[in-house]
Amino acid sequence: TVFGGSAAAGAILAAWSALYVRMRAELRAGRIVIRRNEMSYERPIIADFTAKSAPPEAAAWAKAITTLGKGRPARVHVAATLECGGERVGVLEGEFVVMPVA
Repeated sequence: TVFGGSAAAGAILAAWSALYVRMRAELRAGRIVIRRNEMSYERPIIADFTAKSAPPEAAAWAKAITTLGKGRPARVHVAATLECGGERVGVLEGEFVVMPVA
Protein backbone atom coordinates (compact mmCIF):
# COMPACT_ATOMS: atom_id res chain seq x y z
CA THR A 1 0.00 0.00 0.00
CA VAL A 2 1.25 3.48 -0.90
CA PHE A 3 1.88 5.87 1.98
CA GLY A 4 -0.54 8.82 1.84
CA GLY A 5 2.23 11.41 2.00
CA SER A 6 3.92 9.89 -1.04
CA ALA A 7 0.66 9.88 -2.98
CA ALA A 8 0.01 13.52 -2.05
CA ALA A 9 3.54 14.49 -3.10
CA GLY A 10 2.98 12.86 -6.50
CA ALA A 11 -0.32 14.69 -6.94
CA ILE A 12 1.24 18.05 -5.97
CA LEU A 13 4.07 17.46 -8.43
CA ALA A 14 1.59 16.67 -11.22
CA ALA A 15 -0.40 19.86 -10.53
CA TRP A 16 2.75 21.98 -10.21
CA SER A 17 4.06 20.50 -13.48
CA ALA A 18 0.84 21.32 -15.36
CA LEU A 19 1.16 24.93 -14.23
CA TYR A 20 4.89 25.03 -15.05
CA VAL A 21 4.35 23.62 -18.57
CA ARG A 22 1.61 26.19 -19.24
CA MET A 23 3.90 29.01 -18.16
CA ARG A 24 6.79 27.74 -20.27
CA ALA A 25 4.56 27.29 -23.33
CA GLU A 26 3.57 30.95 -23.05
CA LEU A 27 7.10 32.11 -22.24
CA ARG A 28 6.02 33.40 -18.82
CA ALA A 29 8.40 33.73 -15.89
CA GLY A 30 7.55 33.24 -12.25
CA ARG A 31 8.23 31.15 -9.17
CA ILE A 32 5.52 28.59 -8.49
CA VAL A 33 4.86 27.61 -4.88
CA ILE A 34 2.12 25.54 -3.29
CA ARG A 35 0.00 27.62 -0.92
CA ARG A 36 -2.44 24.98 0.29
CA ASN A 37 -3.94 21.70 -0.78
CA GLU A 38 -6.64 19.23 0.08
CA MET A 39 -6.14 15.57 -0.71
CA SER A 40 -9.00 13.08 -0.82
CA TYR A 41 -8.20 9.37 -0.81
CA GLU A 42 -10.99 7.28 -2.31
CA ARG A 43 -9.42 3.82 -2.27
CA PRO A 44 -6.19 2.18 -1.11
CA ILE A 45 -3.36 2.47 -3.62
CA ILE A 46 -2.05 -1.09 -3.77
CA ALA A 47 0.03 -1.04 -6.97
CA ASP A 48 1.75 1.38 -9.35
CA PHE A 49 -0.23 4.58 -9.79
CA THR A 50 -0.28 7.65 -11.99
CA ALA A 51 -0.90 11.29 -11.16
CA LYS A 52 -2.60 13.39 -13.85
CA SER A 53 -3.34 17.08 -14.01
CA ALA A 54 -4.33 19.76 -16.50
CA PRO A 55 -3.51 23.46 -16.62
CA PRO A 56 -5.96 25.97 -15.13
CA GLU A 57 -9.11 26.85 -17.06
CA ALA A 58 -8.87 29.75 -19.53
CA ALA A 59 -10.68 32.38 -17.43
CA ALA A 60 -8.69 31.62 -14.28
CA TRP A 61 -5.46 31.61 -16.28
CA ALA A 62 -6.25 34.98 -17.91
CA LYS A 63 -6.90 36.49 -14.46
CA ALA A 64 -3.59 35.11 -13.17
CA ILE A 65 -1.67 36.50 -16.15
CA THR A 66 -3.27 39.93 -15.63
CA THR A 67 -2.29 39.89 -11.96
CA LEU A 68 1.29 38.83 -12.77
CA GLY A 69 1.45 41.57 -15.41
CA LYS A 70 0.82 44.08 -12.62
CA GLY A 71 3.80 42.70 -10.72
CA ARG A 72 1.66 41.00 -8.06
CA PRO A 73 1.58 37.34 -7.00
CA ALA A 74 -1.20 35.36 -8.68
CA ARG A 75 -3.19 32.56 -7.07
CA VAL A 76 -4.08 29.64 -9.29
CA HIS A 77 -6.16 26.56 -8.50
CA VAL A 78 -5.05 23.28 -10.09
CA ALA A 79 -6.45 19.79 -9.53
CA ALA A 80 -4.75 16.43 -9.93
CA THR A 81 -6.14 12.91 -10.04
CA LEU A 82 -4.45 9.72 -8.88
CA GLU A 83 -5.27 6.49 -10.72
CA CYS A 84 -4.40 2.90 -9.94
CA GLY A 85 -5.47 -0.07 -12.00
CA GLY A 86 -7.55 2.17 -14.27
CA GLU A 87 -9.60 3.56 -11.37
CA ARG A 88 -9.54 6.91 -9.65
CA VAL A 89 -8.09 6.50 -6.17
CA GLY A 90 -7.46 10.07 -5.08
CA VAL A 91 -7.99 13.74 -5.91
CA LEU A 92 -5.92 16.78 -5.01
CA GLU A 93 -7.27 20.32 -5.04
CA GLY A 94 -4.29 22.65 -4.91
CA GLU A 95 -3.86 26.39 -4.65
CA PHE A 96 -0.58 27.62 -6.04
CA VAL A 97 0.93 31.09 -6.04
CA VAL A 98 2.99 32.32 -8.96
CA MET A 99 5.43 34.93 -7.72
CA PRO A 100 6.58 37.51 -10.28
CA VAL A 101 10.27 37.45 -11.09
CA ALA A 102 11.90 40.85 -10.75
